[in-house]
Amino acid sequence: MTLKTLGAKKAAELDQELMSEDGGFSIDQLMELAGLSVAQAVYKVHPPPTNSQSKPKILIAAGPGNNGGDGLVAARHLHHFGYTPVVYYPKPTNQPIFTGLQKQLHKLSIPFLTTPESFTSELQSADLVVDALFGFSFKPPVRAPFDSVLADIIQAKKPVLAVDIPSSWDVEGGPPGEGLVGHEFMPEFLISLTAAKPSVRWFKGERHFIGGRFLSKAIADKYGLDVPDYRGVDQIAEVEVGVKVEKL
Repeated sequence: MTLKTLGAKKAAELDQELMSEDGGFSIDQLMELAGLSVAQAVYKVHPPPTNSQSKPKILIAAGPGNNGGDGLVAARHLHHFGYTPVVYYPKPTNQPIFTGLQKQLHKLSIPFLTTPESFTSELQSADLVVDALFGFSFKPPVRAPFDSVLADIIQAKKPVLAVDIPSSWDVEGGPPGEGLVGHEFMPEFLISLTAAKPSVRWFKGERHFIGGRFLSKAIADKYGLDVPDYRGVDQIAEVEVGVKVEKL
């Protein structure tokens, strides 16, 4: 088996095509579908216990871009799935789509952490961390305040689900060099959105999912992608870790 991957340029082109007049999607729709996929991946790797009053605490670290927006959407779905989501969003984006997502979470009484100290404290009791800091457009190195956020996540040694690519990784080149923040960052779980990115060749975690069940066969064929074998109502499909990677 060969896993076909999209580099940053092709991934951006695909997003633009989906959101074109001919493609018909809006950024809101794509973010909603991505966030739902993230929430379902959490459910797969850490299902809530049945017949229990205890709700797993999921700590979502959200960055300033669309990757962070995916995390905010996931927090809403996780609340309805039976979890206790907690959000750390240190640099909120002042755009309608992001302010709307925050309002939705406030209406559900989902807590937002406001200080680095509160984030560090919440990490100690979290059952799982969602890394939604940076996506495929990220360019190293990690800058403040996110360098401290990522360092805290690594030090806490909690299970992590990374959204699209592990934060601090270059979409093409993988983990940063020795001595840089994120050099030793290896999440247990990864959910690639729409398609895996080339950096997945360095992923040595436990489970890898593809999420985003919205590509038509025509679009997938145009970009040389294989549509995953989604089952039933699933928005994600699990793929084998460590398979040969082909960049398109």
